[in-house]
Parts: sequence; structure tokens; C-alpha cells
Amino acid sequence: MTVDTLRLATAGSVDDGKSTLVGRLLHDSKSVLTDQLEAVVRASRGDTPDLALLTDGLRAEREQGITIDVAYRYFATARRRFILADTPGHVQYTRNMVTGASTAELAVVLVDARNGVVEQTRRHAAVAALLRVPHVVLAVNKMDLVGYRESVFAAIAEEFTAYASELGVPEITAVPISALAGDNVVEPSVRMDWYGGPTVLEHLETVPVGTDAPLLPARFPVQYVIRPQTAEHPDYRGYAGRIAAGVLRVGDRVAVLPSGRTTTVTGIDLLGRSVDAAWAPQSVTVLLADDVDVSRGDVIAPADAAPAVTQDVEATVCHLHERPLRPGDRVLLKHGTRTVGAVVRELPQKMGLTRRPSRQDRPDSLGVNDIGSMVLRTFEPVPMDPYARSRGTGAFLLIDPADGATLTAGMAGGGRVPLSR
Repeated sequence: MTVDTLRLATAGSVDDGKSTLVGRLLHDSKSVLTDQLEAVVRASRGDTPDLALLTDGLRAEREQGITIDVAYRYFATARRRFILADTPGHVQYTRNMVTGASTAELAVVLVDARNGVVEQTRRHAAVAALLRVPHVVLAVNKMDLVGYRESVFAAIAEEFTAYASELGVPEITAVPISALAGDNVVEPSVRMDWYGGPTVLEHLETVPVGTDAPLLPARFPVQYVIRPQTAEHPDYRGYAGRIAAGVLRVGDRVAVLPSGRTTTVTGIDLLGRSVDAAWAPQSVTVLLADDVDVSRGDVIAPADAAPAVTQDVEATVCHLHERPLRPGDRVLLKHGTRTVGAVVRELPQKMGLTRRPSRQDRPDSLGVNDIGSMVLRTFEPVPMDPYARSRGTGAFLLIDPADGATLTAGMAGGGRVPLSR
């Protein structure tokens, strides 16, 4: 039986218990090595192991009791493998949540049952919607501190579901848990017999997974041009990279973008051998029939299903830097393997994080962690898909040309901030 893989990310406000939840998942699913558990027991204060120490590996995190980096963890059960990104809760580290959720198929958003939905919860819901994470789990944690009351859980689940649905999150599953005591994390809770849904792990094991990238039209960003010029292969010219979407086959008629020149795929090399076809996310070397000009940053795509080539980019963005971004700012736009200069032409909207999703029209700037819409003008043509069609080829970064700092994460094709209505 083939075991598939689920990529997921955890998020929530500070002290909502993300690291404890992850530690509980690792511990109760028997995914912790004996020496790791012994080290945690030694480092814990008191008789009960502090399972958060299984993920809070940085010294600064342990001293402060918070997560400040993206901690990736790998574990597996008999039914599925998992790649988990434990992302920070503090508002100043929202950029890390963007990083962790950018490739996730599921996001677990934790809420402290005592505090309910707070601004950072709404921000994490907005980021999940912005990044089009298809599945969101609301884990209402610390139910032991509110007497395991169903009414507390129901009120929080209703508020979050209404908010996330307005943002356009397609699927929301709410689970009442106590990560510290283990209720409804791996094993069902006898103290919440009023809850009839799945545990967190049961949902993770059964939620549908599988990217649609292989079903999309082929997208092959070129990373490197290979010309060994050996006696055995004097005329070899290959184009190396990772297939971002779709399937490439020998014999396909393709276009090289942004130039638009067309040619035919004559060979595909994968792990030192020739193959007839390759698909996302495999790394391959592609050989073409004609001696066309191809360089790093170009995109090879089907001639009859190529992405639009444009210099005007409308996008939804999350600003990640303390330095505000304003209309007129010059930036570098990094899309796939291509980096081009660009200018911010306008900021049509900024999202508000009040109890109901709202928009502010034409803000003067975007500050750190702000979500909004943007119109860019690039100095060179860029082949780009709408993010709603392809997460892999619709995302980009804005970079400060002066010092190379990452400024903004963008999703092409969004002229308005993410609200479903």
C-alpha cells in the first residue's frame, strides 16, 4: 500500500499551546526517539515531561517559552507521513507563518479556550486564505482550563468559522482539545463525550491530500544551462530545473518564455537516465530540438497552454518587513528562477482585522504583517499564472534592491484583499 504525505503548518497566538500540541502528536504517535524523550524529561521542571521542548529547540525559545522560528518536524503513522511546520505565534513573526503555510495543504490554527478568537487568530485565518490552504483545523486548546464546557467550544467555533468563511477558506474543521492532557489529540477524550468528531490525528490521517500540480499545464522554470562539452557529448545542451507544475513529455511542442520562441522536447534526463516523461515536482534536465536562446529564469511551457507574459502584475500581498512599502518604491520581483526590477504603482486596498473582515481603500503604505492588494510594473516581461490556478507559479517575492532584504510575499491575480463576498 502506498503511503502518502501531508504537509501541514501550525499557527496561533503566543501561549496558545502550539509546541505542546506538536509535542503531544509526536509523543502519542510514538514518533519520538527514546533518547529525545529522556532529554526532554531531564530538561522539564516537575514530574511531567514538557512536550513543548520537543519542538522549541532554539535556546532563545526555551528561555522565553515562545516559538520564534519555523521548526520543521517529520513523523509518520501507519496511514500517512507528515511534514509539519510549527510556526511562531507572536505578531512580529507572522512572516514565518507565511513561510510555513506557503507549501502546506492543511493549517492547524490554535485558540486558547479562555481567550477565544483574537486579532492574531484572525490574521492567521487571513494568511491561510491568502495562501489558499485548502484545509483549516481550528484546535480550541486548553479546554481543561474551562471545565471542558461545550458552550465555550461552540461559541469559539462559530465565531472563527464565520470569519474564515467570509475570507474564502474552503474547509474548516473544529476540534476541542487539551494538548497538555492529551484530550482529542491522538486519543478521544472521555471528558468531552459531547464531541463526536475526529481527533486531531484522525483528521490529519484522513483528510484528502495530493496537489493538483501534475494535472496543470506544464511549467518548467530553467535554473541552469548544462553544456559539458565532452568528447562523448560534444553537442550536449540541456536545461536543468524542477518542474513546477504539470507533465513534460518527449515530443511536446513547447514555448520558451518570455521570448515566445517555440520548439520541441527531444529528451528528458532524470537521475542520470533518459525518460519519456517527467512531472511536478521532479528535477530534470530537458533537451530541445532547436538551438533557441534559453537562460536561467526562462520558463518552458506547452505552446498551446503557456502562461500570460506581462509587465503589469496585480496581486494580493502580505508585507513582511518593518520598513513600510509605498507607491513609487522600486523593488526586485523574484518569481521562480527569474528576478526582475519593478516599481510599486499603487496600493488599492488594505485588509482590516476587526471582528468582521474589512477593507481600507488606497492606503498610504503597507506596514509589517499588513495584508493588501498591489499593482506592480516590471521592467521586463514576466510569465506568470494566477495564484488561484497554480500556487507554485503564481507566487513571488519582493526584495529590496539595496540590501537584498525580503520585503513582501505576493500572490498574482488578486486585485482585492481576500474576502469571499
